[in-house]
Amino acid sequence: MAERSTAAVDVADNSGDKPLTAKADQSTADGVAQNPERDTDSDEAQGSGTNAGAEKKTSPPELHSGHKLARRYRLEECVTRLDGFSSWRAMDEKLRRAVGVHILPADHPRTRSVLAAARSAALLGDPRFVQVLDAVEEDDLVYVVHEWLPDATELTTLLAAGPLEPHDAYQMVSQIASAMAAAHREGLAHLRLNPNAVLRTSTGQWRVRGLAVNAALRGISSDTPQRTDTEAIGALLYAALTQRWPYESDAYGLAGLPKDVGLIAPDQVRAGVHRGLSELAMRALVNDGATASRHESACTTPEELVKAIGEMPRIRPPEPAFTALPEYQRTTYQQGTYGRPTPPGATQPIQAPPPPLQSRTGKALKWTVSALLIAALGLGSWQLADALMNQGDKSGDTGNSQTTDDGDKNSSSPAPTAIKIQAAQEYVAEGEAQHPNDVGKTYDGSTSTYWRTNTFVDGPQLAPFKPGVGIVYDLGSAKELATGSISLRYSGDHTTVELYAADSLTPGSISSMTKLGSVTTTGNTATVKVSKKVKSQFVLVWITAVPKSGADPDAYAQAGYKQAVTEVKFTG
Repeated sequence: MAERSTAAVDVADNSGDKPLTAKADQSTADGVAQNPERDTDSDEAQGSGTNAGAEKKTSPPELHSGHKLARRYRLEECVTRLDGFSSWRAMDEKLRRAVGVHILPADHPRTRSVLAAARSAALLGDPRFVQVLDAVEEDDLVYVVHEWLPDATELTTLLAAGPLEPHDAYQMVSQIASAMAAAHREGLAHLRLNPNAVLRTSTGQWRVRGLAVNAALRGISSDTPQRTDTEAIGALLYAALTQRWPYESDAYGLAGLPKDVGLIAPDQVRAGVHRGLSELAMRALVNDGATASRHESACTTPEELVKAIGEMPRIRPPEPAFTALPEYQRTTYQQGTYGRPTPPGATQPIQAPPPPLQSRTGKALKWTVSALLIAALGLGSWQLADALMNQGDKSGDTGNSQTTDDGDKNSSSPAPTAIKIQAAQEYVAEGEAQHPNDVGKTYDGSTSTYWRTNTFVDGPQLAPFKPGVGIVYDLGSAKELATGSISLRYSGDHTTVELYAADSLTPGSISSMTKLGSVTTTGNTATVKVSKKVKSQFVLVWITAVPKSGADPDAYAQAGYKQAVTEVKFTG
């Protein structure tokens, strides 16, 4: 059984453009495959760059669909072939999932730098980046394997339909800037951050592909990598707000700015642009300090850009639009004259309903009910009198009364109390995370929001290929649980949910935790009754089996084995 990944492939494009302040080797295409994701910009699309010198052209290896690498990765479709390397969509036959593969001959002049970049990017392990899964030198080939994300959409495609809403643009620049700040703290730069390298997943998360690797494949370097990536983020925000590329040359399917007007603010290019986001784009896009006087100091690093975003007022999502219900119209059928239209101007008489239970059967039913009520009242009065007499007898016999140390064992148990969830984090025991940015939707009080798993090919059991998926919840302080109620999006087959007491939001292995209880359900609710009384501040909701369900267009989920958690509640 294999997990089906959920975003698009990182493709080395065909254009040979150079980032803003980066240096690139000259590239010559030696054969181009059909590739709908390749760049369409020119060498000057992001500003001027210099050539470090043409390298010796290396012939790409003769590969074809069906070829296997390491007896595991079966090549299926060549999406790019450029300057001695090629990029493929492939199938990982061991885990039965789609992957992307960059392939170079071992004697390619950039082989060492590509391997180093891929291994450094793989060590980062940040889910905001498309992950490098493998980097191998084998015989006369070098190949880099990375995620293939089919349910994600490039920013290029999104902008083809128009500029983004202010909230979407805010989320994009916030997530991308934070991701690049984290990468630069680890010494990694992108240097080719453009609309083709930015993806929005089906859950609304923004991800970056090609970190370090895309630049290494093209021989791109920069003396100021943080400035280069910051300016690229500014260009992305500018394009998202205006549907224009902030340079004179057209690129990525976007028209450039008019010639000889210079860099003008987004709110001067398009009406209705959010003022704060417009100024933020200009602060990242400064050109040798030539910025409009109304703008604040320039942002020269992703870290400074993150700080500037944090100082902005939060931009809320647009309110959902509700369609008014049509006016109620009385029909002739409802008035009892079906088939006989009412003459124009005539008032339709409304017949009063007949008195209830006036038939012979109705009268008999009323007498029967009356008799039963009288009998019930008499029986109740007799039982009440008998109970009062017995109570009087017992109260008089005071010498035989005694009190036990345990108190009244017949008293009712206290009502369960709800336990408020303070925080949560996705728990990844093995393999990839599912949708870590959506865990907050499982305790926001709304069943219309959810955290979901990826779609799996086999099931219902996730093992042995994946031990399970789940979320760790922080209850604020150590508490003794009675039940855990988990609302689910999909029913069918069966879903198995287990509860564990953990020691933190990032616990160790499952074997180190205390199991509190488990349940298997075929419905949309799983209620786990805790069988072991343990006080714990952190509780893991662990799913080990998921049902099979059809495609879910609202969740952008394909048909297969999957599950989604809409709401989690704990009682003590």
